[in-house]
Amino acid sequence: MLRKEEAGQEPTYSRTADPPAEQHDLGALLAFRNGDLSAFESLFRLHQRAVYGWVLRIVRNPASAEEITVEAFWRIFRSHARLDPARGFEPWARRIATHAAIDYLRKQRPDTQLPPELPAPLVPDPAISEEIRRKTALAFGRLPPTLRTAAALAVIEERPHKEVAEALGITVAAVKLRVFRALRILRKDLTKQGITP
Repeated sequence: MLRKEEAGQEPTYSRTADPPAEQHDLGALLAFRNGDLSAFESLFRLHQRAVYGWVLRIVRNPASAEEITVEAFWRIFRSHARLDPARGFEPWARRIATHAAIDYLRKQRPDTQLPPELPAPLVPDPAISEEIRRKTALAFGRLPPTLRTAAALAVIEERPHKEVAEALGITVAAVKLRVFRALRILRKDLTKQGITP
């Protein structure tokens, strides 16, 4: 998440690693579950960058990821009584953030730009390469949000299926099925656009 280093300076991303959920004091998690505002603020400070990074992987837009992160933490605060301290804060927060990101994607029009992390196809003609990237971006943007999220996390971000399953609140088999369906739909869409995947 963004943080001001000093008043008047531009926000910067911190590269420090967030502590794993296991390092949290069980008392702080219990206090948060009971509605303690200072415990929530502490958890927010510890996990905001991790949640923001997770959301960014899904929506691929820093400004939107900022807004969704705020929405996710609002949902987290409202759902404090459902936290299971034994399971940790971060996986639970990631699941809530994932659903907030999917809700955001459902409201958006398909994105016409591919994220810069995707490699360009190996085609000698730059005009053809750009056309393939544009058509691929359109096809990816037309995927249903749940399939697009699973494909973005499992294929583009190369996150483990187990981690994606926990974030989506589904089984590993369901993640694999969603990725398979997303790739099948993407292949059909590209074929209709005249691109042989």
